[in-house]
Amino acid sequence: MQEIRSKIDAYINEYLELWDFYGVIQVIKNDDILFENAYGYANIEFGIKNNISSCFSIASMTKQFTAFAIMLLHDKGVLDIDKPASLFLPGDMKIDKSITIHHLLSHTSGLSNFYNFENDFFSGYNRMDYSKNDFFQRYINKEPVFPPDVKYDYNNVNYNLLAWIIENVTGERYEDYIRNSIFLPLNMMNSDIDDGCKIIKNRSGNYVKDFDVMIKSPYYNEKFSIGAGAIISNCDDLYKWYICLRDRKILSQKAYNRFFNENKNNYCYGLEYHHVYEMGRYSHGGDHLGISTYMQNYFDGNICIIILSNNEAINQYRLGNAIADILHHVEVDIPAKFEEIPLSENELKKYCGTYLKNKIKVELINGKLYFVRFSGNLYIEIYPVGEGRFVRRYFDQIEPYRISEDEHGEMTFFGYVRDNLVK
Repeated sequence: MQEIRSKIDAYINEYLELWDFYGVIQVIKNDDILFENAYGYANIEFGIKNNISSCFSIASMTKQFTAFAIMLLHDKGVLDIDKPASLFLPGDMKIDKSITIHHLLSHTSGLSNFYNFENDFFSGYNRMDYSKNDFFQRYINKEPVFPPDVKYDYNNVNYNLLAWIIENVTGERYEDYIRNSIFLPLNMMNSDIDDGCKIIKNRSGNYVKDFDVMIKSPYYNEKFSIGAGAIISNCDDLYKWYICLRDRKILSQKAYNRFFNENKNNYCYGLEYHHVYEMGRYSHGGDHLGISTYMQNYFDGNICIIILSNNEAINQYRLGNAIADILHHVEVDIPAKFEEIPLSENELKKYCGTYLKNKIKVELINGKLYFVRFSGNLYIEIYPVGEGRFVRRYFDQIEPYRISEDEHGEMTFFGYVRDNLVK
């Protein structure tokens, strides 16, 4: 076991030499902590560093808690996950009757997904005051784009609706039900729901890079994340959650089996399932502004890997999978960055321009190329790693961006054609 500890320690140290990581990493096997450490700042303004007890936004890792809460209600007969979701939603928030709660849980509802570049949700609406009804009517109350159960489409809308179902059938606020039914019974006293206003003890703030400077993440009203994100937690509490899932003592066995059952695209309910190392792995990550999280559970091997970050410098999936490989005696490559391909300013200029107004723009500033977001309020440096291939300077990116000419000779980025009339 000491050899495994040393290998994990060596790999993580090598990896973090490449990236300015803020966050915590914890690896536990058979209730024995193999590795844990904290890095970077919880609060740059006051010089407060992260520690292993720091609390982080876990972003989409929240979904497993929402799904579990639904299964608690299913177990009690308060709702039936195989019945139409509209039966359990408020009267003024109905969706297509063919969509069941199961379809919401498994991301197979076919509902319209507004999380895209064209939509104004991320560029403005999500910074406004929250109104559940207005949010539903403006962004969710649309015709499904495909029939339920036809295919998997990861969509936060599904889990927003699940949170509202919880509120409607219990008469409690979502955050109160999660606290009273999950956090308190499991003694998860460091966990809470972020509503954008409340003070949360030991919480680490979220940061991003603007040019080469660390800044606060752009504002986002977390109330819009209801059910799909916004839980704040730490390693200690998340390990208690791991034990809850491992030991199966709260739900009925039938409900646990349904919760863990693999649906389309390896998705269960709020968790992904993969068969690796001759055993099952249940996992989920979280990605948002200034947030990179990942948790892997190997119940057969009694292994729990937790990565929580508040500055999105690392690729938590690459790091988490490498740690898992080491634990299972699989050789891992030495951490490395993409090699930069030198290009002249004239060569870089050909990629510049507006690809989607106020959303996607590429600019050349002082010889460096920047992917510009949020109407020019965030500058993300990218550098060339091949013909038409670019990666972010301060983020461990697995797949490079592609900025290339289409069949009509037009330059495209994220599938959008450059507007040659807009500079």
